[in-house]
Amino acid sequence: MDTFDAIRARRNIRAFSERPIDPGDLDRIVDAGRRAPSATNWQPWDFVVVTERGRLVALSKVFEWARPVAGSAATVALVAPALEDAPRRDWLMYDFGQATMSMMLAAADLGIGSGHSAVVDQALARGLLELPEDRWCVYLVTLGYPADRPLAPIGRPNRRPLDDVVHREVW
Repeated sequence: MDTFDAIRARRNIRAFSERPIDPGDLDRIVDAGRRAPSATNWQPWDFVVVTERGRLVALSKVFEWARPVAGSAATVALVAPALEDAPRRDWLMYDFGQATMSMMLAAADLGIGSGHSAVVDQALARGLLELPEDRWCVYLVTLGYPADRPLAPIGRPNRRPLDDVVHREVW
């Protein structure tokens, strides 16, 4: 799929087929996250790829809106260092957003659906993922083949019109 088609085809998937994802495709997706830009090339991330069904079901309980994790073929936990410095935490969140979107676009390019979730129960996530005490789970990215229909560019997305969003030169 060409890049803009992948952007237009990507949508949040909440129900996945039972088809597994090839390990090479999973590596390609997390490599896209690894290659994402970060402030001063900091690269503050680590990724935990989870495919074991029992662990996915348990991980789906870290947030009430994380239920799709349970049915995903794989979920990537994006893990960050715990920071006291507020400006660096802001940079970290921006960097992790870029890594998330890079993974989601790489998945769409492969015809693999994705979704994202916050993590509220950090103690549960830390225990399930066996994270060191100086790390926390920022986001989860669910992956799998859509249960309903394959990914394809969306002609009329439910988005504000471009002219309502874009301002040229000044507001």
